[in-house]
Amino acid sequence: MNTPVVECIANYSEARRAEIVDAIVASITAVPQVVLLDRHSDGDHNRTVLSYAGPPDAVAVAAFKSIAKAAELIDLNDHHGEHPRIGATDVVPFVPISGIGMSECVQLAHQVGRRVANELNIPVYLYEEAATQPDRRNLENIRRGEYEGLKLEIGKDPKREPDYGPIELGSAGATVIGARNPLIAFNVYLSTSDVSIAKKIARVVRHSSGGMRYVKALGMIVDGRAQVSMNLTNYKATAVGQVVEFIRREAARYGVSVVSSELVGLIPEDALVDAAEWYLQLDKFQPDQILERRLRGALVERSQETGDLGGAEFLDGLAAGTPTPGGGSAAAYTGAAAAALVAMVAKLTIGNKKYIAVEAQMSSILEKAMDLKRDLSSAVKKDADAFNAVMQAYRMPKDTEVDADLRKKTITEATMQAAQIPLQVARMTTAVMELAEQVVAEGNLNAITDGGTAAAMAHAALMGAGYNVRVNLSGLNESATSDTLKSELSDLEAKAVDLDNKVRYLLQTRGGLNLV
Repeated sequence: MNTPVVECIANYSEARRAEIVDAIVASITAVPQVVLLDRHSDGDHNRTVLSYAGPPDAVAVAAFKSIAKAAELIDLNDHHGEHPRIGATDVVPFVPISGIGMSECVQLAHQVGRRVANELNIPVYLYEEAATQPDRRNLENIRRGEYEGLKLEIGKDPKREPDYGPIELGSAGATVIGARNPLIAFNVYLSTSDVSIAKKIARVVRHSSGGMRYVKALGMIVDGRAQVSMNLTNYKATAVGQVVEFIRREAARYGVSVVSSELVGLIPEDALVDAAEWYLQLDKFQPDQILERRLRGALVERSQETGDLGGAEFLDGLAAGTPTPGGGSAAAYTGAAAAALVAMVAKLTIGNKKYIAVEAQMSSILEKAMDLKRDLSSAVKKDADAFNAVMQAYRMPKDTEVDADLRKKTITEATMQAAQIPLQVARMTTAVMELAEQVVAEGNLNAITDGGTAAAMAHAALMGAGYNVRVNLSGLNESATSDTLKSELSDLEAKAVDLDNKVRYLLQTRGGLNLV
């Protein structure tokens, strides 16, 4: 199952004072596990778009912190810019990326909306998939009249009552929060300073005025040049290239041309591929004909097949004197090497006439060993990531009761995960020992010591993983779950001792080694 990842593409009503944008960015990046993906500021719009991603709970905290910081530093009464807005933090959409569905993002929007309303006293409107009213799905309906218009109507017009929070506006205005699929924020510049032309083109291209489906557009002046500013809400149904060509034809009617275009934030790779395919009229084009895609796919496939751990690089990382990678990653790495040795012995046995009677058994062992090698290879990074998550959790703020409760919850969850991963390594390395015992007992006699080495390495890996399980569980309060994990680990360790004794006996009796 994929680790849940959510992206937030939040819009803040400030771009001309870098120190304020920096402070908002800092409030986001201070939250553990949240990664800032992009920062785009436009001085004419006086608006900044910040894209960040991470686990849902962490992204929710980052969104709230950033809204609070923007409310502290931005006064909408003094704000002026080309782009419509109703709040210091104007729009906060949550977008499902992996391991999470739209319904969970809708719940996230409600969760953050309630907290913003209750703790910051800011009115919150829900839009797109999180909308509670049909006419609030579209952002432009909520933002009608902007901050100044909403300030006059809220509390007087029932249609303007927020979903959460007070029915009055402060200097931070209101915030629109929602859930949606990925969109492309895209601007086209024209060879004119006549903003009326941009407005006419925007009216023709946008869907709400009878134009192209999934296109929202405004005409404005930016850097002295007319601009058609757009959101493309479904690039698969209405491609970027088609929109640009539509604008190009409309512009020609007014005797102007398209000078350039720009992205605001990020764009899915598929959207650019679609545009290239459409413009170049590529017949029977396949996306994997792109060199970089083919190369990425080949490298991933090779990594999965060979369990390539970047040996020298990993060992240099172990010796670097940094907390990660550490003992847990080393245990997984050693376990993967043990599984690779088992696979080697199985391959040296398969096809050898002397061992035809065990060929089917060796083929099964080979398949299992390769699977374990792949999974243990993946655990090298997972263990390091789990430890880093624990350290990040301890760095979380604890200034308020809410912060302290979230920090405690996050530490517990991260620590339990940091115990679960090495326990899984212990399970897998025990399985490697079982396979090693079989190849030592039945495999190619010329490679019996390789099988014995695999067993010894797997046993060492299990012991190292066990140390990491115990040290992480020691940081948690005693619980039924903790006791269950310790009991399972003890059973695995006892089983490993028994397997180690069997392998040593086989090495002496079948292999003729003197191990006394």
